[in-house]
Amino acid sequence: MSKQKRLALLLGVAVVISVFISACGGTSGNNGGGTSTPTATCPSVSGLTGAGSTFDNPLFSQMFAPSNYPTTKCGTNVNYQSVGSGAGINQLLSHTVDFGATDSPMTDTQLAQSTGGLIIHIPVTLGAEAISYNLTAIPSTTHLQFTGPVIAQIYLGKITFWDDAAIKALNPGVSLPHETISVVHRSDGSGTTSIFTHYLSAISPDWSSKVGAGTTVNWPVGVGGKGNAGVAAAVKSTAGAIGYLELAYVLSNNITYGVVQNAAGNYVAPSLDGAKEDAANVTTIPADLRFFIVNAPGANSYPISGFSWVIVYQHQSNATKGEAIANLLWWMTHEGQQYSTPLSYVPLPAAIVTKDEAQIKSMTCGSNNAPCYTGIVS
Repeated sequence: MSKQKRLALLLGVAVVISVFISACGGTSGNNGGGTSTPTATCPSVSGLTGAGSTFDNPLFSQMFAPSNYPTTKCGTNVNYQSVGSGAGINQLLSHTVDFGATDSPMTDTQLAQSTGGLIIHIPVTLGAEAISYNLTAIPSTTHLQFTGPVIAQIYLGKITFWDDAAIKALNPGVSLPHETISVVHRSDGSGTTSIFTHYLSAISPDWSSKVGAGTTVNWPVGVGGKGNAGVAAAVKSTAGAIGYLELAYVLSNNITYGVVQNAAGNYVAPSLDGAKEDAANVTTIPADLRFFIVNAPGANSYPISGFSWVIVYQHQSNATKGEAIANLLWWMTHEGQQYSTPLSYVPLPAAIVTKDEAQIKSMTCGSNNAPCYTGIVS
């Protein structure tokens, strides 16, 4: 073989080796926050599926819009079904979705039903629930004042008219109509209901002993609406109605809402700042991140506030799918928080983000239990 041919052959081999090394050692971009380590490639998945909380739906719709998460490095399409927290928990337990979403942490009984190992909770957002009502006789600029015990008495069916003495005493100078109160509640398993009934249980011994708290309860009175959207529609279309709604649904539907007395005795409107302060004044957070923040102390705390969680299996037998889920969760709890404030959700407090990072990093993938999240590097 001539010297020129040998040289050409060596150059060809060098090119092949260079291409091989480049293909195997490619890197990708940081998915928002924290320290990253290189990964060879993005996980190859056609998409992810989730179901649950209607509380979360306006936020998730923005996060998962085609122009948002799917366009990020290692992003993918996410099909989220807003079916209620109870249904989201059940679908995760039945392995029909990749993740669930709930505004009420799973109970010990629910966790014990898992056939896929430990389920972990990752707070992804925070918000306030408004006491909304439909009274044409009251100007929308007048926000009626409520206390927890009075709200409980309404939902127990013991206060039945808007001009009841208990409501009048809280609203001096307001001409309340002698109109029947039409109570509206959720008809489906609901984390929004869980936050609301945990609040009533915390503030009213009568409610606590007779009804209690949970995603579903035996309502003494009222009619049910499916999802936050169903309750919003019922309140808006029913004269004299009262309902509990996630703040984003109240604002987007232009429904009148009241102010609620907090633990400090102050009347506070549902707001981002009120929910944020309520969360900030909860100092004891369990390691598994299952907790409620209703009626926390603080002069400006809004008492009917709560976190919402994504729930996933800590161990993912399908390593590729598990990596994609972990990447999504990291993005949601970091870069994805940019969509919170415009939609009336509270961006996650820094302390919760740190705890979320530990939860996500605890996820293991495949038969060798490798970390699902290893960071994404550009």
